[in-house]
Formats: sequence, structure tokens, C-alpha cells
Amino acid sequence: MNQSLARLRREYVRGALNKADVNPDPLKQFQRWLGEAITAQLPEPNAMALATADRTGRPYARVVLLKECDADGFVFYTNYRSDKGQQMAANPHAALLFSWLELERQVRVEGTVGKIPPVESEAYFRTRPRESRLGSLASRQSQVVASRQVLDERFQALNAQYPDDNIPMPYHWGGYRVQPEMLEFWQGRHGRMHDRLRYRRRTDGGWLLERLEP
Repeated sequence: MNQSLARLRREYVRGALNKADVNPDPLKQFQRWLGEAITAQLPEPNAMALATADRTGRPYARVVLLKECDADGFVFYTNYRSDKGQQMAANPHAALLFSWLELERQVRVEGTVGKIPPVESEAYFRTRPRESRLGSLASRQSQVVASRQVLDERFQALNAQYPDDNIPMPYHWGGYRVQPEMLEFWQGRHGRMHDRLRYRRRTDGGWLLERLEP
């Protein structure tokens, strides 16, 4: 297996990344790349790896879905009582990774993270499919459960309890916003001489754009 993994290799030839071509605002540059990933019909273009750490610094990572990106940062939703919710409460810093391999691109984000206002979470919750809303109520995310049957029975009980569309948002569920302090855009290049452009937030609120070696 190790020998076959060592032979897995492809050259990246789809494009280049130059300072002159990118937006001076990294959030707008991200929106451009995300739009191109959506146009290319990539699977789950808004999927991102979310890395958090507990109070001891031990790291954790998982994939979640980006649900909003604007001038204030990157928004996703989860259970506040989940492992990641507890980690972000103890250590309010996070890193994101968007990987669009078909376009030979990656974006890394680092920043601080905090809950969004409940009214914003409520507005998004109302747009979710019925089963997703019921799932938010049914799941005690990250807790040990005896069997799948326990989950299914809890879900069905809630489905019967709320036969109409008036499903309440759980108070332990809502959105988080990662406010970026650094964004790095990576474009694969031939011979592993990749393009890497990094934006770092300045003390005046602007952005410093730098090229990194591959």
C-alpha cells in the first residue's frame, strides 16, 4: 500500500495566481473563488474543514458547511454543546480549509470565532428543511448513544410532537462566525512550485498581501 501511495502523483497545470490579478480585499477574493467553484459544479463547494483546539491546545478537525460569507467573516451552524462548541467556548480561535481539488485550489483561513446573534440563527433556522430542523432537536451532538434505534425513535417522537411547520429552534443550537485575521490562497503549479498569496490583517484594519514560497 505504501509503495502505491508513493506513486500517486499529478501535475497541477490549470492556472496561476498573481498579485496583480487578485482583489485587495481577501473576502471579495474568496467570494470570487467560491463562485467559480459553484459554477464549476463541484460537489459541496461550501464544505470546509474546521479546526479547533481545547483549552490545553489539543487540536481537532472536522468538515462543516459554510452558510454565509460577507465582510464580517465566515458563518456556520452547529450544536453549542457539541465537542466543537465546547472547544470554541474554551479557546475562541479557529482555522478553516476549503479544498477545491478539481480547480487545483485551496484557501486557508485563521481567526477568532464567536456566536452570532440569536435572531440571525433563528432566521437561518426557518429556512432549513423540516427534517433538518427536527434533527437539530433530536441530536445530542457528540454524546454517546446506545443505538441508532434510540436516535430514530427520538426523531419520530419529535415528528409527531410537531406535525405542522412550527418547529422551535433549540436554544443550544446556532451560528458561529469566524472573523479572519489571515487568509491564504493556494493555486497548484507545475513541479510543485505552487502559488501562495497570503493576506494578513493590519492594525489599521486593512490587509497586507504577501507571496509565500511553495
